[in-house]
Amino acid sequence: MSNVILELQSVGKSFRSPDGAPREVLAEVDFTLREREVVALLGQSGSGKSTLLRIMAGLIEADRGDVRYRGQPLYGPARGISMVFQSFALFPWLTVQQNVALGLEARGMPTAERERRAQEAIEMIGLSGFEGALPRELSGGMRQRVGIARALVMEPDVLLMDEAFSALDVLTGERLRDDILELWEERRIPTRAILVVSHNIEEAVMMADRVLIFDSDPGRVKFQMGVQLPRPRDADSPEVRALVDEIYAVMTAGRIRPTSRPQEEPAPLALDARLPEADLSRMEGLLEMLSAEPFGGRADLPALGEESELTDEQLLPLVEALALLDLARVAHGDLLLTPVGQAYVAAEHAERQAMFGRQLLARVPLAAHIRHSLEQEPDGELPEEPFLRLLRENLEAEEAEQVLRVAIEWGRHGEAYEYNYTTGMIHLPEPDEAPR
Repeated sequence: MSNVILELQSVGKSFRSPDGAPREVLAEVDFTLREREVVALLGQSGSGKSTLLRIMAGLIEADRGDVRYRGQPLYGPARGISMVFQSFALFPWLTVQQNVALGLEARGMPTAERERRAQEAIEMIGLSGFEGALPRELSGGMRQRVGIARALVMEPDVLLMDEAFSALDVLTGERLRDDILELWEERRIPTRAILVVSHNIEEAVMMADRVLIFDSDPGRVKFQMGVQLPRPRDADSPEVRALVDEIYAVMTAGRIRPTSRPQEEPAPLALDARLPEADLSRMEGLLEMLSAEPFGGRADLPALGEESELTDEQLLPLVEALALLDLARVAHGDLLLTPVGQAYVAAEHAERQAMFGRQLLARVPLAAHIRHSLEQEPDGELPEEPFLRLLRENLEAEEAEQVLRVAIEWGRHGEAYEYNYTTGMIHLPEPDEAPR
């Protein structure tokens, strides 16, 4: 265990919801970060990845469990741990030189020494000539380079990167990622270990020696996989594509209830199950793309994401929604068009809406419950509050509102019921609008 830098045992963390109830964000998290390894942490939004990173950085405390840095309990920010944020987090009134040197100044380092160290970091990260520029005068990629230089100038043992490339365009993000890996491989930085939080599966495989997949509600490590490939890695190589496919399969397994046999029915959905926040027009566009060439009804998920130009964070909720409605199915990391999905793509707009409504009422218990409740009312109308109360029995208030919002949006699209945004009343559609 002499090469262990960071170690977490049974770590848990809870926050207070707006209604005052505790919300468990992390539970029983076990994690070890060792010297000379790059680890990537993947998981959907809201799974607690950023919270975990802040605990490791000493910015917030865990409620339960043990957090150790170099064998010692971590109770606050450690000198050997630096963090790079998604939002750049630069001071807009300071120059590049001043932003980079800020941490050294806080440590009380003499002016000449901190200016020398800051200049070295600026040159190393490729920003020579911009020392006197203000953040507003820089591109997004250059601003993130400033954030990385500010972290590296502290000569950290551990570099934590929280979605550090996600705010950048694809090419800029890839270039910056490759530059960091080059510094790491050539040992031009003293950093002993790197932990990257990401939504991008390919990015994780290209960077990491080990990939961890985080589960949600509460967050915990549910799967990890080693990446035994030399760097630099070719994104188009069969080895990289196979690992990306495997991670896609694992990430869809928990949330999409996949099946290896197209005729096999997934487990029934609970009434208060969380519904994916999937854009309806994107769902329809993905189905049409899946049915057309070159896919012809079956697509490798990474290839589908590349063809649709959707990020993993955008693609996975769409896939989950299509699988939930039985318009498509997931098997071995591939997305397959179902017979219902094929009929949907071939139909005209009005029939598509009717089919969507039928699938919604048949496969989403909350939508069926709303419709049935409305049918029991003489005027076919109910306020949203009883449904929110029902969802709040097992969900946090914010999650309950999100689930009901998705159910209402999908119900309106499928003409299963309507919603008045002014009064908050849900009501049956006119007779000629009901799902056929």
